[in-house]
Amino acid sequence: MTQSALDNLVRIGQLKAEPRNAAEARRMLGMARTRLADAQLGSLSAEGRFTSAYNAAHAAALAALRWHGYRSENRYTVFQCLPHTLGWSAIQWRILDNAHQKRNLAEYEGFLEVEESTIKELCTLVAELIADAGKLIEN
Repeated sequence: MTQSALDNLVRIGQLKAEPRNAAEARRMLGMARTRLADAQLGSLSAEGRFTSAYNAAHAAALAALRWHGYRSENRYTVFQCLPHTLGWSAIQWRILDNAHQKRNLAEYEGFLEVEESTIKELCTLVAELIADAGKLIEN
């Protein structure tokens, strides 16, 4: 994990450096777990499950960023930092980038077309993200 890459993002205004807040990181990780559980409820609509899975991913990624002592107001940047906060590969965080684009279409244009396979793939990836963030934050 590269602290210098995160510091470079501070210099260009994409991140803010703040003291580590372990309690906040743990709370966000708990929120991620709750939202992932919601995403797996068959009684919710596909849109609701997708949104819950996406929000779980964001909460877990932000928890890792906060543990490292940074904050971002940009959701995309939080995902983009995963190689530096959790050592994630580009392939892993690009799936989250795709989910982010779908979320933005829904949020800003009122359009969300999501398949069950997409929700399942996202939930699997988010479970990995939560596990990796948990190793970092809870150890």
